[in-house]
Amino acid sequence: MAAEIDALAGAGAADGIDFEALETAVRRQALGLAARLVERRLNADRRDRAGATLACGCGARAAYAGRRAKTVTTVLGALRLERAYYHCPACNAGFHPRDRALGVEGTSLSPGVVRMTGLAAARASFAETGALLHDLAGVNVDAKQAERTAEALGREIAADERGAVEPEPGRAPTMYLGMDGTGVPVRRAELAGRAGKQADGSAKTREVKLVAVWAAATDARGRELPEREPGSVSYSAAVESAATRDSDAELSPFARRAEREARRRGFDRARRRVVLGDGAPWIWKIADELFPGAVQIVDLFHAKQHLWDVAKAIYGPGTDMAERWAKRRRDELDDGRLGALLRALRRHEGRDEARRCIDYLRRNRHRMRYPTFRAAGLCVASGVVEASCKHVVGTRFKRPGMHWSVAGVNAMAALRCCVLSNRLDDFWSRRKIRSVA
Repeated sequence: MAAEIDALAGAGAADGIDFEALETAVRRQALGLAARLVERRLNADRRDRAGATLACGCGARAAYAGRRAKTVTTVLGALRLERAYYHCPACNAGFHPRDRALGVEGTSLSPGVVRMTGLAAARASFAETGALLHDLAGVNVDAKQAERTAEALGREIAADERGAVEPEPGRAPTMYLGMDGTGVPVRRAELAGRAGKQADGSAKTREVKLVAVWAAATDARGRELPEREPGSVSYSAAVESAATRDSDAELSPFARRAEREARRRGFDRARRRVVLGDGAPWIWKIADELFPGAVQIVDLFHAKQHLWDVAKAIYGPGTDMAERWAKRRRDELDDGRLGALLRALRRHEGRDEARRCIDYLRRNRHRMRYPTFRAAGLCVASGVVEASCKHVVGTRFKRPGMHWSVAGVNAMAALRCCVLSNRLDDFWSRRKIRSVA
């Protein structure tokens, strides 16, 4: 390596070196050297031939049938590995014991590259993932391979999420849980027979439902603040139904998801529990079923948005009259003067928007006691719920030209939520244990 550096740097002064070119070339050479050493070490070990026969998954015995080579893309570069091969005459299938031991069974990517691919694909498109891996790590993974790898990892994470629900240690005085939904563009085949918001009654999207849980912030003296504790938000999301009938024996799929996330975060152990939502009936139904006794609050941002919609319908968007009317109504809502607010709305009951807003306020009146909630030190307009849909779903799934399958959305939502909730390390540890077992 020293000789290689001398050759690359030349005989001139150090100040005249193209340092970027030097570090890039030396890095490539160093990784290539490491790859050859690892390749030599693995191929020299032939103990993966563990006898003339081994048990096959079908129950029969597979016979040793020589050694076969496979090229694996690793963080060091490409490795050509030679492994023992066993073939089963009963099911006409074969396997390589070392592939399973190294975590490369059924794939040409090493566990390190799979993890890198998952981290990148959770944040960027599959094409961007391939470009990032090449530019930043010198690893060659094309867009299609990135898609297959990331979605397969997401399916693993989704299965793990359903089973690994160990509560986190500690207990926060006040915990918040928010639920919301947002549409994601999907392929036509996924929309057959579904009603939607298009002019002809058809749908263009499927709704991803999301649950977010976070803790209240505290000041330097340990006093609680009506704010979100930085870094405390976790997410779980999927295209799932939240609907249940009174006669159903089980919770809806999304209600079970919300219950798992609440249990995982210790929401049930908090001294005060708050459920925030936009006012949709399905949110409060889940809250009543799962979290009786929790304070229910309509996120103030959503409530004010309803009033602004009425103002635009009455006076026109962007007009001074609409702005003044909406401001008065928002002040009444902030101050808890819901009676005055309803009277002002009733003067415009001839408009559909006003009637819908009146119904919205009546249904959620007890969830809009904002002065009372503020006096108790509770957050009433965190923006976390609204931001969660944009941050978790919108920025990854709603890019121009994207049309997903529902399975693809759910796999990538599981991966993205795992990464954004800082749970990938925990999942990876469990994954390693399962692969060894």
